[in-house]
Amino acid sequence: MQLLSSRRWRAAAASAVVLGLALTGCTSEDTFTYEPPAQVDGALPDDMTAQMQEAVENAIRASGSSAAIVGVWAPWSGQWVTGVGSQEPGGETPVDVDMSFRIADVTRLMTCDVLYALADEGTVDLDGAVPDYVSGVPDLDDVTLLDLCNGTAGLGSSEEKVKAEWLNTPGRVWAPLELAGFGLAQSRTPVATTYRDSDAGYLLLGLALERASGMSASQLIAEYVTAPLGLANTSLPPSTPAPPSDDALTGHYLNPIEGGFACSAPVDITTLSSSSGYTDSGAVSTISDLGRYAQAEARQVLRTKEEPARFAAPLPAFDGAESWYQATGGAFLVGSMVGQHGWTPGYATAAYSDPTSGFTVAVVLNNSTAGAGIAQSLAWELAAIGSKAPAADGQTAPEFGLPFTAEQYREAVNAAALPCVEPPVE
Repeated sequence: MQLLSSRRWRAAAASAVVLGLALTGCTSEDTFTYEPPAQVDGALPDDMTAQMQEAVENAIRASGSSAAIVGVWAPWSGQWVTGVGSQEPGGETPVDVDMSFRIADVTRLMTCDVLYALADEGTVDLDGAVPDYVSGVPDLDDVTLLDLCNGTAGLGSSEEKVKAEWLNTPGRVWAPLELAGFGLAQSRTPVATTYRDSDAGYLLLGLALERASGMSASQLIAEYVTAPLGLANTSLPPSTPAPPSDDALTGHYLNPIEGGFACSAPVDITTLSSSSGYTDSGAVSTISDLGRYAQAEARQVLRTKEEPARFAAPLPAFDGAESWYQATGGAFLVGSMVGQHGWTPGYATAAYSDPTSGFTVAVVLNNSTAGAGIAQSLAWELAAIGSKAPAADGQTAPEFGLPFTAEQYREAVNAAALPCVEPPVE
């Protein structure tokens, strides 16, 4: 997570002042350099990595996955970045940390990054009504672009309606408005009152940003997110069905059978059209890029204006959620950590970072059958373990704690475990 990147002056001027980013090489191209928090170049303690290794192996079993790739970065102590398992159950091809994968709902953060960038430039109005930017949705005249980003548009989700078709026809290319339509057809909750997890909102937001800018969603994410942060292995791919890259972590799902799931016979769904996720969940990355992005996102280094503060007014993540679990700005706020978690066919992903200390966790499991829950719980379990890392020589451990324990989220992983049964002999 030590790569450097450049971006045009218009994105740097305010950020450099507000966040203390290093400004270098202001030439005729007016560029700036973003440098992440200083990271101790060493491993986390052996006893800590052994505990995290066991947590990852447990989550692999619970989710029916064959592998996971994880990263834990404690800037004051060290890092642990590793691949666990193999490409297929019991296979001989180990996974490695350079493999790419789909990052699911972390894409939402990037879509909101673009929204705020265009708003800071004056291209869009955060409070602009959705029908001003997207045709075919006149009944959303009381919904703003900011509502779409914050999850307060009151819209339903398309996921459950189209999940079976995603799995059965992964090569299908979806039109974003068609995909969003399944969520739009559901009953709605009042606007700007509660958070509702809606993929339809982020699909519409992508369409709005494309229309306002005259650029494709892929171009927007490259221009405003991946290029500025030096995320060379991160993108929103074209809609043509393809693996995440030429060196991809194999993605799977499991077929249900009587008594549970056929965990020994996963279905390969590595090749997929990114249009199934688009600006909600269509992006791809690697674990190092994902960690770097999560760290930068928590600190909001891409903003060129201080106001409005993107994460200033969060709402409960769901009715009855713990007070420390909130949502806004395309993110979940978990104690002091900012991030996202989700699933897309073949993968379940989570990435969280503490903006003050730079402590960051990123995980991917290569099976989506269990949804996002196990990846989320694994990330929080690893965070609870890694946040206690001792300071390396010459370093000072931050005053940083989380409002939950590793044991709580180990129990959550176990409670969500898929029942695996052997398929009938034909």
